[in-house]
Amino acid sequence: MKYALVTGGAGFIGANFLNYKVPQEDFHYVNLDKLTYAGNLENIEVSQAKNYTFLQGDICDKKLIEDLFEKYQFEKVFHFAAESHVDNSIKNPEAFIETNITGTFNLLHKAFSLWMDGPFQLKKEFKSARFLHVSTDEVYGTLGETGLFTEETPYAPNSPYSASKASSDFLVRSYFHTYGMPVVTTNCSNNYGPHQHEEKLIPTIIRKALAKEPIPIYGDGKNIRDWLFVLDHCKGIDLVMKDGNLGETYNIGGRNERTNIYIAEKICELLDEKNTSANQTSYKELITYVNDRPGHDFRYAIDATKLENNLGWKAEENFESGIEKTVDFYIDVFQKKQ
Repeated sequence: MKYALVTGGAGFIGANFLNYKVPQEDFHYVNLDKLTYAGNLENIEVSQAKNYTFLQGDICDKKLIEDLFEKYQFEKVFHFAAESHVDNSIKNPEAFIETNITGTFNLLHKAFSLWMDGPFQLKKEFKSARFLHVSTDEVYGTLGETGLFTEETPYAPNSPYSASKASSDFLVRSYFHTYGMPVVTTNCSNNYGPHQHEEKLIPTIIRKALAKEPIPIYGDGKNIRDWLFVLDHCKGIDLVMKDGNLGETYNIGGRNERTNIYIAEKICELLDEKNTSANQTSYKELITYVNDRPGHDFRYAIDATKLENNLGWKAEENFESGIEKTVDFYIDVFQKKQ
């Protein structure tokens, strides 16, 4: 069986991708994850599969990356690994520069060395090789009340996190234009769903509500995000890896723009309906406005027309269907911890 490398596969999106792909048995999937605070092996539901291997390691470890490519002769690379929490990037930007830029470079350069004899000279045994780089819509900056991010939108990152991801996107692009590397990039909107880290917005709202603690919402709660159910994202990534044009970027968005306060109130309504509260007061009463995040982008919204029209992808979940599944998942998770 041929081998595919998945970096950051113990994280939120990577784990959901592995849970989706490993049962298809098209490759042996090697999951390389550093297991920082964001990585959790309990996210992996396919750990016993014969075509799955977990390795703990850092993509910034150049020697490790070289050894793994030589040992497994990877034909596919799904690059999820990244520092991704904006608040953390404000407090400690250095980790974002190292992982998101240097780590991506290590992977790109070793893949180039393995797959190619030189610029634009792909080895015959790696004619099907592909490197898929998973990025974010935050590289585009912020939108006003109208408009959408397209693949042609100029980059304008506004946080150390988004700047480090923009840099990694440019590295991937450069390896295509300079060396002819078989790469594709996806830029996604905000993901949500099972196995997301508890510090993120939606799990935080659910966790705080169930604990009867104040639910913190930045500023006036009117910041807007386009929400994408994680399984829809994984299916889009799979499709781009298989059928995407080399060197191109594909935006993956859910066409589900919602304000942060709507998200909080919707979750509280679902929790109220599910009778998880011992008293009769609404969880909405726990919503608390806190000082806004520095440089907080007002609105993100993805135009996924290219992916929809060219590759036939379509999000299967709208926000209201996806959020109910997500709330059910986290009720079970947080109640088990009580």
